[in-house]
Amino acid sequence: MTTEGTTAAAKLGWGDPVRTDDFTDGASGWNVYDGPGHAGNGRRTPDAVSVADGILTITGDADGNTAGMAWTEGSQQYGRWEGRVKAPASDPSYNALLLLWPTAENFPEGGEIDFMEMMDPSRQKTNIFVHYGADNSQIDGAVDVDATEWHNWAVEWTPERITAYLDGEPWFETTDQAVQPPGPMHLCIQLDWFPKGGSVQESVMHVDWVRQYAPG
Repeated sequence: MTTEGTTAAAKLGWGDPVRTDDFTDGASGWNVYDGPGHAGNGRRTPDAVSVADGILTITGDADGNTAGMAWTEGSQQYGRWEGRVKAPASDPSYNALLLLWPTAENFPEGGEIDFMEMMDPSRQKTNIFVHYGADNSQIDGAVDVDATEWHNWAVEWTPERITAYLDGEPWFETTDQAVQPPGPMHLCIQLDWFPKGGSVQESVMHVDWVRQYAPG
């Protein structure tokens, strides 16, 4: 466990979470992926997930073996989600994500909200991508932050807007109705492999806790 830091939930008065996981009981309650990796690259395996002292760690190795996990029982349409994450500098081929995925498994029509995607291998910039529509259109944003340190990443999804928060402060918002996901979604934690050729450095992401809140 780490210190709490400033949360969007406390700052904005979201109330008590409807679900929370501080990883004191391993990864129980999660659907840990076991199969091909992102876009068929590498493999997602439960062996890449570990928990120690209340910290969840996903490790991606030199062969593209990595992991992801879904909080499928927490599916809901609209709401708020927040997680405390850090990721050391990594190989350029590994992206660390917190995201909302359509429970109907109907991507791309069902949308996707990657409200924390660390693409920069130095972990000094973090992106958001909102995917929508049958042609997998997307809008995006970025924030400069030292993500090798612990930070709280949150998203609020309402019928009117999608807002991303960093340590309680908004850094991205869209009110474009065209990008709204059409149905319930659930939280996922993933370290995705995008192979670029050459040797690959082992990379990790750490998660202290995640929380889900009812719609406002």
